[in-house]
Amino acid sequence: MKGNKFINEFREFISRGNVIDLAVGVIIGSSFTAIVNSLVNDIFMPFIGMILGRIDFTGLKYVVSPAADGAEEAAIYYGNFIQSAVNFLIVAFVLFLTVKAMNKFNRKKESAPEEPKAPAEDVVLLTEIRDLLKESK
Repeated sequence: MKGNKFINEFREFISRGNVIDLAVGVIIGSSFTAIVNSLVNDIFMPFIGMILGRIDFTGLKYVVSPAADGAEEAAIYYGNFIQSAVNFLIVAFVLFLTVKAMNKFNRKKESAPEEPKAPAEDVVLLTEIRDLLKESK
């Protein structure tokens, strides 16, 4: 009995709309990340590297101890950090532009004047009755 209650509670939790919306957002976000990474790595970084003397940021590192006796070198890859920081800035900028455009669209939608609705037939009939009663007095 207790297990059945747990399963029902879990089913209720998972079927809530915001959990499914979150799952869709995560999936779309991961796909968007692949697009942004390609944009950064394949389009922006070659230009930035060219401007800075053809430097490939991902290759930048500080060697703590060089390779010796079959052991690999120990290095701090600060170029990867620079690459990740540039990726973050581009993602943040694209999201900013997206949210700004959506807010602008929503403001236009809200500020558009709504057409007045035609009154219901019973309201029109009652208005006519009222006017007739006023005239008869």
